[in-house]
Amino acid sequence: MPKLTIQYFAILREQRGLAREQLDTPATTPAALYDELRARHAFTLPPDRIRAAINGDFAPPDSSLRDNDEVTFIPPVAGG
Repeated sequence: MPKLTIQYFAILREQRGLAREQLDTPATTPAALYDELRARHAFTLPPDRIRAAINGDFAPPDSSLRDNDEVTFIPPVAGG
């Protein structure tokens, strides 16, 4: 089971109450990881509104996750 570092921004950070955490997870893609986290932490944003980055690079939702990856979830940016 991969151990991942997860970073949250904006509303996700507010809803989780943390900016960063480490997690052992069976998730193998950012999409599966977000689904797991959404169920666990009651995130309100649907998956199609979130972008993911793996180790600092934007990645498709079906990208493979590896042990020790850093996954960042980025909600839509508001403001002007």
